[in-house]
Amino acid sequence: HHLLAPGRRPLRKCIEEVIRFAWEEHLFLMADEVYQDNVYAEGSKFHSFKKVLFEMGPKYSRSLELASFHSISKGFVGECGFRGGYVEVVNMDPAVQQQLTKLVSVRLCPPVTGQILLDAVVNQPQPGDPSYEQFTQEKAAVLGALAKKARLTEEIFNQAPGIRCNPVQGAMYAFPRIQLPPRAVQEAQAQGQAPDMFFCLRLLEETGICVVPGSGFGQKEGTFHFRMTILPHQEKLQILLQKLSQFHAKFTQEYS
Repeated sequence: HHLLAPGRRPLRKCIEEVIRFAWEEHLFLMADEVYQDNVYAEGSKFHSFKKVLFEMGPKYSRSLELASFHSISKGFVGECGFRGGYVEVVNMDPAVQQQLTKLVSVRLCPPVTGQILLDAVVNQPQPGDPSYEQFTQEKAAVLGALAKKARLTEEIFNQAPGIRCNPVQGAMYAFPRIQLPPRAVQEAQAQGQAPDMFFCLRLLEETGICVVPGSGFGQKEGTFHFRMTILPHQEKLQILLQKLSQFHAKFTQEYS
């Protein structure tokens, strides 16, 4: 989740700090970079861990063990059924790399369609290729629609009393913060549930909308949020966001 800069520190700074920490503590760094094309916020851009590592100089780039991952089932391709991806390793201990090669060799490979698609993702059409124009149009349309839905999600939630949503800078998820009345918190605790889980289950039962409670991700004590995807078509997403905002208002009223 290196698109999110805690305390508004520059995104690149955060990556440098993670690299420095991993180097000092002799940690193996694994970078999940499947959302590298999905960056929507003005002024934000993707920084690869490998690029930053090498720009930090040989002190770090010669010794830090790094693996970076990419997948065809995420990003702008989003072909979830095809299942394919890759991992690139840098500075891995040769004995460990031997074991990794053995592990990868004895496993089944992804279906041929997944392999073909992965090849298309890593070797995208170049200017002058017959499919270049269509590819760039389709890629721009997919990413443009996601950026539009990211803004829509932020706008609708921020109009709802008791819901706050930061700009969705990238990827496919929003993490809106919700205020829950003390009575709802007590009721949840009486049922042995986390308050945001209690809210999410009620939401699912009454509206059919399924979101993930924030307690599953770790959150600041006394605050509540949930995670939802911005993937539905814009018309459906608009209805979903309005239903969710209305449910929150009703829920708040019920437990006030």
